[in-house]
Amino acid sequence: MNATDTRAIQHRTAEVDGLNVFYREAGNPENPTLVLLHGFPSSSAMYRDLIAELADSYHLVAPDHIGFGQSDAPAVDAFPYSFDKLTEVTLKLLDQLGLERFALYIQDYGAPIGLRIASANPERVTALISQSGNAYLEGFTPFWDILIAHAKDRETHEPAVRELLTAEATKWQHTHGIPADRMERVSPDAWVLDQAYLDRPGNKEIQLRLFWDYQFNLDAYPGFQEYFRTHRPPTLVAWGQGDEIFGPDGARAFARDLPDAEIHLLDAGHFALATHTPEIAALIRDFLKRNVG
Repeated sequence: MNATDTRAIQHRTAEVDGLNVFYREAGNPENPTLVLLHGFPSSSAMYRDLIAELADSYHLVAPDHIGFGQSDAPAVDAFPYSFDKLTEVTLKLLDQLGLERFALYIQDYGAPIGLRIASANPERVTALISQSGNAYLEGFTPFWDILIAHAKDRETHEPAVRELLTAEATKWQHTHGIPADRMERVSPDAWVLDQAYLDRPGNKEIQLRLFWDYQFNLDAYPGFQEYFRTHRPPTLVAWGQGDEIFGPDGARAFARDLPDAEIHLLDAGHFALATHTPEIAALIRDFLKRNVG
């Protein structure tokens, strides 16, 4: 990447363990690095506007998890889909790119992946930014009741859980909890694109496998919280107070183990960047300038 194009988003692919991992990259690599990890059912596309906002001052890398976006999506009988495995692939990608130190932006599924990386490699993580990136039981809402039931009895509850993979459910994820005066900021492209990825042959089976595996993330929460207490990473929480998937109590809970965490509840939903990219970008600039440089 030469000096004249560092702010332009580059669309790249790296091979990790025989799999193609797609990632977006922008900014001068000599600047502090921020790695952005997306959630369900999205991809690194959710970060396009934020990357453009920050690329003048930071080096940004946003991968698509295996099974999502433009990364490879092998069938469930060809790849052991789990959050442990997605973490392994992500860490190998960061190693391959030579990213020794970086801040982490975590959202939804990006949280258990990013926090596994951080807690196992605390010396590499300069700061945490959580946007509906849950690490506490307080964050769970009634939305999760059917998923918890599915984890205990997959066969009985699979039909109900499959409803979470429909176009109606995807649109709801992108629009719930958003005030009427902000709705015009939400691009329909977001849920249409996410649904197109979900509707690819075999992808719903991938998502069902990860739905089931999510239960094991809760077992990792005590370790994440111990990492917070022991290493005290600088932490910014920018969370939609209207999020009905991971509720605002999940944001407030960070203060228990990170009393210096900067917690902001925004008038937004689960995908807060859809309505608050400029506000979140400003929070990030101020936070990283003070804590990372």
